[in-house]
Amino acid sequence: MFLGHIPALPAETWIIILGSVGLFALLTLFAIWDAFKREFPSNMEKVGWIQLAIFIPFLGCLVYFLLGKNRGTKYEK
Repeated sequence: MFLGHIPALPAETWIIILGSVGLFALLTLFAIWDAFKREFPSNMEKVGWIQLAIFIPFLGCLVYFLLGKNRGTKYEK
């Protein structure tokens, strides 16, 4: 086995790990969804923000929420 002996983790630790991963995944999905629903100065900028959120999941969504969300405007219906 390549990893060696992996110790069993208590249930509380699994809850913290899975909760953190779930929160990061939800934030990333929300950043992607929000970028799709916004209009940016160019389509390439929109694609760039979406790629950032996909390829650098947690940090990409944080950068999007701090810098990118304000650059786009919501579509008018």
